[in-house]
Amino acid sequence: METVKISLNSIDKVKSFVNDVTRFDSDFDLVSGRYVIDAKSIMGIFSLDLSKPIDLNIHDTDKMAEIMKTLKSYIVD
Repeated sequence: METVKISLNSIDKVKSFVNDVTRFDSDFDLVSGRYVIDAKSIMGIFSLDLSKPIDLNIHDTDKMAEIMKTLKSYIVD
């Protein structure tokens, strides 16, 4: 499992993020405080506090390079 911080600070960014992660068969979780939701659930994402970066847990290490390339625009340092 790999964890990165991402920023989803607009509605358009959330929609494109969900479209991007849905292309993969892997499991993705978003963690904000004590809440853990499926990153492929647009309704779940909108239930989180999107004003600050969120942890994204990526459960598939086989396609990690391709996943990181696809999600590059959402990742914050």
